[in-house]
Amino acid sequence: MLTKILIAAAVLVVLFVVLVALRPSEFRVTRFARIAAPPETVFLQVNDLHNWEAWSPWAKLDPAAKNSYEGPSAGVGAAFAWAGNNKIGEGRMTITDSKPYDLVRFRLDFLKPFKSTSTAEFSFQPEGDQTLVHWTMLGEHNFISKAMSLFMNCDKMLGGYFDQGLAAMKLVAETAAQKTRKAA
Repeated sequence: MLTKILIAAAVLVVLFVVLVALRPSEFRVTRFARIAAPPETVFLQVNDLHNWEAWSPWAKLDPAAKNSYEGPSAGVGAAFAWAGNNKIGEGRMTITDSKPYDLVRFRLDFLKPFKSTSTAEFSFQPEGDQTLVHWTMLGEHNFISKAMSLFMNCDKMLGGYFDQGLAAMKLVAETAAQKTRKAA
């Protein structure tokens, strides 16, 4: 009887390992918003890391997080590091590519709750008097994150935060655009 239980357990472990190994190696999460502001205004919300606190959904999850900035305040080489509660963990993001009013790309290094590296990017497309903003995060799954993806939907989890951030960015950028129009 014990032998049959051990064999069944071994078969389940092998099936689980195979199932995890067959999961996609890459992930990609994308959300978008239309913002009634010119690309220049929206771009500045992303390219200057000091502006993130006004719209980032993670800033609201831990207002007491320890944040630091390195390098230039905006553009390639600008970096932001954080260490916070278990909701935001610890990590660092660095702008690796910045094309004015078109694209900002980041390297994201997460340290806690577990180590990983991903890429995030924002693209900006003018559409009449609006800007279409795409926020994308992509990376590779290791075995552990593949296993976790069996139980947690990365797209839904991160996508919800992206939606919150884009809604807050919309409010900030549209308010800034209105002030600029009134001043002109």
